[in-house]
Parts: sequence; structure tokens; C-alpha cells
Amino acid sequence: MADLSADPTLDEVRAHLAPLIPAHAAFDGWGPEAVALAASQAGVDADIARLAFKDGAVQMIDAWFRSVDHAMAAKFSAEELAAMKIRDRITALVWARIETVAPDREALRRAVAILAMPQNAATAAKMGWRAVDLMWRLAGDKATDFNHYTKRMTLGAVYASTVMALLDDETADLHDTRAFLDRRVENVMQFERFKADFKTRAKHRPSLSRFIGRLRYPAI
Repeated sequence: MADLSADPTLDEVRAHLAPLIPAHAAFDGWGPEAVALAASQAGVDADIARLAFKDGAVQMIDAWFRSVDHAMAAKFSAEELAAMKIRDRITALVWARIETVAPDREALRRAVAILAMPQNAATAAKMGWRAVDLMWRLAGDKATDFNHYTKRMTLGAVYASTVMALLDDETADLHDTRAFLDRRVENVMQFERFKADFKTRAKHRPSLSRFIGRLRYPAI
């Protein structure tokens, strides 16, 4: 973790403390005490830390998830990802996130419960979209059509369900979670292949709209 500048902004303080807070949130909850302990650990002024997280638990969780985004992106070079098949890229990126949050599972469990509250649903959705959008962009996806959204919604479901598998996993080295992720990614790849095949077949399928158009406006 990089050192803070002599006169840090609140954004910099949040980014600096975010990876430290979950270890304390696991015992003290996502509240001021966890912030104070993380600030003490990092040598940050307690009043500044409190101001950085003045909006409470959701702001703390959001900062943590942003740090997870950063850790995931930093784990692989563009060259490493480019050398992988698309399936392996997605699996590697999801797994990088899982490995990052796994040591703080109790804090993650508490975070999930907070984000599941109705008043936090919109913010939770934005956090999830940010994560899967980053994963697809790191994987090289450049889709701008409807596929842009379907890919992210599908991956969002995969990641969310894998997180739930992690929270229930008591196996060594997260064996069950990894097996669950591999199965879900295979389902995604099957769906992508189905969509590609469907598009190919559709190109050669008679078009009802074109047929009706010819009936209305016959060639002269």
C-alpha cells in the first residue's frame, strides 16, 4: 500500500484505509470503530479518517470494493490476459476478486447483509455493475450493442452466486468455491456459444418482415 501524501485528499484517505477496514469490520461491524482502528493501524489522523467515511457503512463498503477492483486489475498484465482464452480470462478475473475478499469473509458477510437492505439496493447494483464492467473490459470486451449489457448481467449473476458459495465454503483452499465458479463460467460460455450460433442461423433464416415488405412493395 502506497504511503499517503503529506496533505492527502479525502479520496486518498479512503483509498488508503479501504483495504484495512474489513479486518476490523469483521469484529466491530461497518461503523466508526472499524474506521478508527484502521486509521490507527495506518497512522492516519482519526478525525480525518472519520470525515473521509462520514456517510457511514455503505461508503466504507464501496471504498473496500473499489480497492478490490484495483487489486484485481493489478494482478494481471494486459499481455497475460491477452494470452488466455476468453473463458480463462473471465475465470481468472473473478477468482482474483474471490481471493482478495476471502480473508475477510466475515466482513464480506456483514457487507452483503447491509447492501441487501432495500434502501441500499440501487447503490449495491451500481457497485456490482462497476465490478463486472471492469472485468469484461479487462478481458478485452468491446461490445457496444445489446451484448454489452447481457454479458455484464450474466457475469454479475455468476460473481454474486460465487460470493455466496464462498461465504458457505469450509473446504481447504476454497475448493468448493473454485469448482462452483468453473461450473458457472462453463454455463456462461455455453450461453455465449448458443447466442453466436443463433445469430449465424438467423442470417440465413427467411425474414417475415422482408417477405411482407415485398408483398406490399413488389419489385417493378
